[in-house]
Amino acid sequence: MIVRFPMIETYADPMDTAPEDYSAPIDGDRRVIDDSEYIFYDGYWIRYYAPLDDTLASRKRLIDSLTRRAFHHTEAGINTPGRSLEIAREAYERETDPERRRINAAMLAGALFNRATDLFTTIVELGEKGVKVSHNNELMRQCSDCFQEALNLGQQVKHHSGCEGIDEVWGEPFKAFTMPVSDFYQSRFVKIAQGMRDIDQVAACMKEEFCGREMFIGLEQLIDDYAKAARQAAETMKKDPVIFQVWPKFVALGEKLDEYRPSLPDNADQMLRMRVAYGRALIQEGRRLISYIASARVSMPKSTVIYIDKCRRYGKALLL
Repeated sequence: MIVRFPMIETYADPMDTAPEDYSAPIDGDRRVIDDSEYIFYDGYWIRYYAPLDDTLASRKRLIDSLTRRAFHHTEAGINTPGRSLEIAREAYERETDPERRRINAAMLAGALFNRATDLFTTIVELGEKGVKVSHNNELMRQCSDCFQEALNLGQQVKHHSGCEGIDEVWGEPFKAFTMPVSDFYQSRFVKIAQGMRDIDQVAACMKEEFCGREMFIGLEQLIDDYAKAARQAAETMKKDPVIFQVWPKFVALGEKLDEYRPSLPDNADQMLRMRVAYGRALIQEGRRLISYIASARVSMPKSTVIYIDKCRRYGKALLL
């Protein structure tokens, strides 16, 4: 269902302009504000983008983009060329040290992804020359097998921060290969909503543990502004011209939050100074985590839980 609302002058939260008699939305509902369309999933309105046409050429564009995105958000050194697949597999099978074997697994997964995209490029090129390639064709089966194996090895791949794995991003090229394009886009909206939820959980925890204390006066508004900008960054595709408003605002607010300094009383002892310094470090860590989630556009549940636990323990320590 698409509902149209009056135009607004600035980029804003869709719910800010909802009329009082507006009925509660359900997943999949859409609405238009200021010529921009939004879709509702899991409690959030998300900027809507129409799916690409479900053709081989469109799938290639989508898979290429998703593969680049996966490597961008994961650890360095694993973007192994597809031509090195056999060497990467041999190195993985020979390695016995657990820590090194995990990294070899990530490098093998990278080689498999690149081999799959190489194969799919060939399939699309053949199609453009009038050669029809069926789903049972050997090239198509090899492409599917490479994607599937890369997906299975994806549990060994970490986010570039080292915080945790990022399976949701790593699995997207395979899903784009196997799912109807419209279904894939729907799954992306759900993931963005889950990422927004994590952003709000981190922001809420920061406010609960820091704000309300005299030493952290002025912090609450900074957190609220940054969380809102992060949600907008998460929902906005880079090809959308509005990114030139959204991204600078998001980065600038992050820098402002990083620069925040708590107010210490003149008679603060060394212990209090150390605790407040650690609190500021935790605020910066929360800012980075929100940035990771907004940039990857997926949930990071493990990192979110770990961060919230750190903040809870810090809050208890301040009461001692």
